[in-house]
Parts: sequence; structure tokens; C-alpha cells
Amino acid sequence: MKLDPGRWLDDVEQALLNFIDPSTLIGALIYLVLFLILGWILSTVTRRSLQAAILNDKRHHVDPMAVGFLQDLAGVVIWIVVLVLYAHLIPSLRALGTALLAGASVVSVVVGLAAQNTLGNFVAGISLLLYRPFRVGDQLQVTAPTGVETGTVESLSLGYTILRCERNRRVVLPNSGIANSVTINLSKMDQRLTLKMPVTVAPGTDVDQARTALLDIARGHRDAIEPFSCLATDLTPNGLTLTLQVQCAADSQAAGVRSDLLEQAALRLPTLGIALALPTSQVIMRESPQAAQPARLAQSAPSAPSAPSAPSDQSTPLDPSAPLDPSASSA
Repeated sequence: MKLDPGRWLDDVEQALLNFIDPSTLIGALIYLVLFLILGWILSTVTRRSLQAAILNDKRHHVDPMAVGFLQDLAGVVIWIVVLVLYAHLIPSLRALGTALLAGASVVSVVVGLAAQNTLGNFVAGISLLLYRPFRVGDQLQVTAPTGVETGTVESLSLGYTILRCERNRRVVLPNSGIANSVTINLSKMDQRLTLKMPVTVAPGTDVDQARTALLDIARGHRDAIEPFSCLATDLTPNGLTLTLQVQCAADSQAAGVRSDLLEQAALRLPTLGIALALPTSQVIMRESPQAAQPARLAQSAPSAPSAPSAPSDQSTPLDPSAPLDPSASSA
């Protein structure tokens, strides 16, 4: 019997088609395995491509938060497409989909009500990705059931945002809650702080020399940031007050910068012949009315009669020319 190669290939093809016929159970299972492998390959390639984009981004043009969100979104889209294609290929599933099409509206309403919060978080996550009010690594201040929480954005998923707070606590926030509440991005704020340090110089001091000296002191400090200014802000009998204004990078450096500048001013100005004004006080002494009343009473009181003086023991000398008293002689 002569073998026909063309007919043999047709028989093999027909056998393979019968074996992987999607209308049979074995064919449906084989296609299911193939589609699962296809979905796994596509999701893996997409995830690794996005991770490679982050690793190769030397200038930080790629937002890690957006890349992580796109990974989750791409994975969901890939698996939805794979399941839709598989359901379209299998005849029994196509018939089932046609039968369920009539009740799709009712099912969508039920699912929408049941997954309202989940869908809200999903849509809020998309809006956070598009508008990007914060990124991974930013410091946020949000309102939680425990009160005001401040933490660093650690991750952003389709439904939730995770903050790492003090003591390594993790605060999990729904994206819908972040979208519907006020969130303060502390990383976007200008952390520089303006310091004002008044220095009072004695009367008669060269004001221009004192101002130049204070500005030189500010420029010489490594943590002081321009612009610098030194304005006359007050004039008192003690002297003229010059207020030195500088900026520092953060609030945590303010106390150290202020202490260093004041110490340098106290040490350098006297060496330049600039006298610092010393605080003076004017004291007025007044007599208390309660203390003065007894003295006035003592002055207005009548003087007491003087006591008779005691007789003196010394005898008075007699005048020889005076006549003698007869009674005295008889005595």
C-alpha cells in the first residue's frame, strides 16, 4: 500500500484538532493551561520591564509610586484579557455568557453595591496616580481614627496607601479616604526657617561698622543661608537695636545657628571697638504713706512738761557787800 504524505499530514492535523478541540473537556483544559501560562509570562515580563526601568533611571525621572501602581494595574488588565479570550474560545462558556448577558445589569448593580468601597479605592488610586499629590518617600500628615498621624509614604497599591510612622508603626489608609480628606504633604513645604536676632549697641557706636560686622558673622556660618539682612528696629536710651535676619535649612538647626551667631557677636564686636549696650534700670525711691504716718503723729503731739531739776550740791558764793538776812542768821 502506497503511503500518501499529504493525506498523512491531514490525518495528523485532524487528530490534533480533535484532541485539542475546545468543545471537549480535554481540549478546554489544555487551552486553560496554555492561557494560564500565557498570562503568567505576560505579567512577569511586564513586571520585570518596569523594575528594570526603575533600576536604569539614574536621574530619577521615573516615579517609583507610579511604577508600582502600573505593575498592579497591568497585572489586572492582563489577566482580565486572558480570561476574556479563553471564555470566547470555549463554546460552552460563550453560550453561558450569552445566557448571563440578560442578567448582566442586575449583577453589575449588586456587585457595585457590594464592592462600593473597593471600587472607590480603585478609582481613588487611579486619581492619585494621575495627579500625584505625593510620592513614595514623601512625608504626609493625615487624620486617622487615632488622631493626627505623620509618616513617610512606604507604598501605594490599588486600594491602600501605607505610611511608616514613628516607632516603625504602619498606618494603612484607604485611597478613597485620602482622596476625600485633607492631606498635608510636609515634603513639599519650604523647610527653611527665618531667624531674627536683635543686638543692641551702645549710643555713639558706628552703626555701619556694627552692621557690616554682624553680616560678616552670618556669612561665615556654614548653616546660615542667604539672604541676610541687618536692619535698625528699635531706639532706646540704652542704644540702637540692630536685628540680624538669617535663614537655616530646617527647624532642627535653628537653636544651634542662633546660639552660634549670638556668641560670635558677643566675642567679635568688642574687639572691633563696638560696645554692646548694657541693660539699665531707673529706680525711684518714694516714702511709703504707712511708714510716714507715725513720724507725722510724733511731730504734731504736745511736748510733756519738764521735770523739776534737782538741787545742786554746789554752794553759791556770797557777795560780801550784800546785807545779811536776819532769818538766815538766826537759822
